[in-house]
Amino acid sequence: MTAPPPAAPPSLASSRGRPRAPFRPRTRPDPEGSIAVPVLAACLAAAGVPLYIHLPAYAAALGIGMGTLGGLLLALRLFDLLQDPLLGRIADRWPERRGTLAAAALAGMGLGMVALFTLRPGPVGLALALALVFTGFSLGSILFYGQAAERLRGAGAGAHLSLAGRRETGALAGILLAALLPGLLARGAPAPAGYGGFGLLVAGGAALALWLARGFWTLPGPAPRRPDPPRWRAILAGGGGALLGLALLNALPVAVTSTLFLFYVGDRLGLPGLAGPFLVLFFAAAGLSARAWARLAARAGAKPVLLGAMALALASFAWSAALPPGAALRFALICAASGLALGAEMVILPALFSRHLARRGLPAGAAFGAWNLVAKSALALAAAIALPMLERAGYRPGGPNDAAALAALGLAYGALPCALKLPAMVMVARLPADPGTGSASGGDPGTGGVPRAAAATGPQPQPQTQPKNRTEPRP
Repeated sequence: MTAPPPAAPPSLASSRGRPRAPFRPRTRPDPEGSIAVPVLAACLAAAGVPLYIHLPAYAAALGIGMGTLGGLLLALRLFDLLQDPLLGRIADRWPERRGTLAAAALAGMGLGMVALFTLRPGPVGLALALALVFTGFSLGSILFYGQAAERLRGAGAGAHLSLAGRRETGALAGILLAALLPGLLARGAPAPAGYGGFGLLVAGGAALALWLARGFWTLPGPAPRRPDPPRWRAILAGGGGALLGLALLNALPVAVTSTLFLFYVGDRLGLPGLAGPFLVLFFAAAGLSARAWARLAARAGAKPVLLGAMALALASFAWSAALPPGAALRFALICAASGLALGAEMVILPALFSRHLARRGLPAGAAFGAWNLVAKSALALAAAIALPMLERAGYRPGGPNDAAALAALGLAYGALPCALKLPAMVMVARLPADPGTGSASGGDPGTGGVPRAAAATGPQPQPQTQPKNRTEPRP
């Protein structure tokens, strides 16, 4: 007698007798990005704003003048103007190799940080090390933002804001750690003493982030096709150009205060020992508020929430311009208020741009290459404007300064950001009611200004063109 055929295992048969797809265990770590997104954001952020916090004081310790440093940073931004669109094209051309490209980017960034801070180079070596750091940072940021946008393709506005909240919380944690580490490592020694270990720690952190986020670079579902390179006209159309211009102008005030922060606290307020706690307060306020801002924007709409946060930042800058020496408590309140405002701006603007790309069906690599260039250009322009201006006013970091030089420092730290923030607020006020789509038709406030049907489902597919069991990427 022949033995009966074995019964189908439970994972292959349903209770109704119809076959199921075979069970495939999750071999990719962190498929939802809950760990990868904040970890990668923290790693990349450590080589962003903190460089502009530390470089003026570090360069002065190496004997490099503020005017020379400002010119060098501006020249490197011109280099980025050429390379960032190319890096975006590379990210779009080989989407299946994003993990390999990310490994190269983070390795280059880590090696550049070691060359910059651990080897203590001269002016030429400083320029080469910065070029390596900026190239790795650019490619890593383009890949990171582009991959996050691909994971959310077809998702609603709430998903974009939620991911932006996780991402910016991680980024602000990375900025905070990188801003504090050199001082903690120095332990009261002269300023350059802590920078050698700082470069090594950032390089080690890049390697750790790459390992923890190794599953982030594989998209669920079929491999993405290689998109045709988008024309710049397509990226700028439908409100994209306005969002990029707004991002540049709105980033300039914080770039100025980041560049001058240590000088302002040490020489204008006379409180160098409180620089670390002030930074902690500023970035903690931004990081802890980021996800709350995302939820508020999803309920009340991105545009009014962003305008309110920008008004808070404007008031903070104006108050700092009038502070007398020794005003520790008042400056602590300014740090908390401006940090809260930064949390909203860092969440809402990238989410609007990502939503714009998704709605127009544009590949994210080249577009976020432009976004990344805008963010870095703001930091370089701030250094190129503020540092030579203070040098001409007679200000010398850490040295004896007369009342006029210190007054110029106070105006550069407080009044100049106000002059830059006001036109940015005008640009936000002129945005359409639904900035992520370029439409002035408004939308449901419960979805951040996006019409509810679109926010729930994203771009609508043609009927019967997709298999019923397809799994969409989840945020």
